Amino acid sequence: MTVVAKLCSSIVAAEDGELRTDVLDRVCAQVAELEKGDEQLVMVTSGAIARGMRLMELGQRPGAMDELQAASAVGQGDLFRAYEQRLAKHGVRSAQVLLTASDIAARTNYLNARQTLRRLLDWKVVPVVNENDTTATDEITFGDNDFLSAQVAILLDARLLVLLTDIEGLHTADPRQDSSAELVDEVSDFSQLQGYEIGDRTSPFGLGGMRSKVAAAEMASEAGIAAVICDGTAPETLSAAAAGERVGTRFAPNPTKTSSFKLWLRYGKPARGQITVDEGAAKVLRERGSSLLPVGITEVEGSFDAGEAVEVVVDGEVVGKGISNYSAEEMRRIQGLKSDQVRELMPHAAEEAVHRDYFVLA
Repeated sequence: MTVVAKLCSSIVAAEDGELRTDVLDRVCAQVAELEKGDEQLVMVTSGAIARGMRLMELGQRPGAMDELQAASAVGQGDLFRAYEQRLAKHGVRSAQVLLTASDIAARTNYLNARQTLRRLLDWKVVPVVNENDTTATDEITFGDNDFLSAQVAILLDARLLVLLTDIEGLHTADPRQDSSAELVDEVSDFSQLQGYEIGDRTSPFGLGGMRSKVAAAEMASEAGIAAVICDGTAPETLSAAAAGERVGTRFAPNPTKTSSFKLWLRYGKPARGQITVDEGAAKVLRERGSSLLPVGITEVEGSFDAGEAVEVVVDGEVVGKGISNYSAEEMRRIQGLKSDQVRELMPHAAEEAVHRDYFVLA
């Protein structure tokens, strides 16, 4: 079974950008110990930009895209070597895997990434995964790589996602600002989080914060994968989490597991347009799991091709996301038409604007 361990920026690098070598030593030792047992380990790391900033002696995080990408390019190799050398000391091989959001969004690339990662695991190699910031078109699109770690866990049908940060776990409020904040031991229902003050930032280098870690845990839970947020700077926390011991905050897996395709559609495939539907269409989508027919469509926004994802909304509220059988131009021609009218206009077209098998509720 596979365990995905995510190392956030705050435990990879100190505030001055220097690697936290003591933390990396401990985490890599635990990874090696688990890998030599019955586990398959994947590491997802942040910190390439932070490392590049230190090596280039930059005083603050760059704001321009090309500067961010250049800093990542400088730091990426050095960061991977830090993992490679430490794992090698324990007799464990590692491999660098760089992904972008487009690798997740394109279904073929997504499946290819899965096959590559699985092959590495079969070879007893620990993949060290990071976002390929040097070619990304949106700044740190995975949110301190928390989103990326959840996607990798879903990709591999992992049994556990462990998000290693520099605090004990999720608290009822930010423990650095509120001394009365209490650790949340377990989350079995994500609605219980509504009353908590969940922060957005964890370090000068990270863009994720606790909020994105909770979102990653929720994504994993939807896939039937347990998740743990815990203090990666403390000794043996990764091993404890993998063993099922009480450490940090544990997020229970959803007993009703969503299909891999629909998880990819919900979290990995960006919407390129928006389709507004009437109340009747929204009701059958929500309550009957039916396909969306052109007759229920009242407005089409954006520019998209057939096969791209679109949001379906009613009165400004998102109902779900689906793969469109039509381009935006074609959709505008047939919106509001009954099926026989659509066939007259486009004889060989699909009956459904969005088929129920390629639609997921919000």
